[in-house]
Amino acid sequence: MSRSKKWRLEWSFFLGENGRRKYNKVCKGCVHPCKQSFRVVLISCP
Repeated sequence: MSRSKKWRLEWSFFLGENGRRKYNKVCKGCVHPCKQSFRVVLISCP
């Protein structure tokens, strides 16, 4: 498996329609490194 294919599989939950990483609206401006995907419903943030 090529490196780019492996990367795409690992990040597929975060990739939007345009193929770029997309984070939750709340996580975009957050200082913590625990960024979550735009696909999740954010329940708790430290």
